[in-house]
Amino acid sequence: MTPLAAFDADVLIYAAAVDHPLGAPVARLFSEAGGNWPAGIGSVLLLPEVLAKPMRDDPETAETAALLSLLSRIDLRPTDEPTARLALVLSVKYGLRAADAAHLATAVGGGATRFITNNRKDFPQAISEIDIVYPDQLPGYA
Repeated sequence: MTPLAAFDADVLIYAAAVDHPLGAPVARLFSEAGGNWPAGIGSVLLLPEVLAKPMRDDPETAETAALLSLLSRIDLRPTDEPTARLALVLSVKYGLRAADAAHLATAVGGGATRFITNNRKDFPQAISEIDIVYPDQLPGYA
């Protein structure tokens, strides 16, 4: 069984960028999922984090289209009260900012087995609730 991935905003931005070295292995996760939906899970907070700037700059760009395509393949979960309470616990335990704690809580509470991020400062692999995986650790990283 393929591990259920949860995504942080940074890796989706890399995956949408043409020829970004860290984006290729992340984009491959979506390709490997094939037509299966979802390719992973994530917080609904990914929408403003990932899309606000490119849609403000020019909603018709290829980057915006690529981001929308990736987000359409993610089961976006709400930040409901149980997720917010878990985010609080994780924020206190690991010193996370609110949005980062919400992303991690969504992954943990949603049953993901790994959280894909390149934010090594805020998400060290010492986090015990879920496997933290960086793009350069994914298969296919050159």
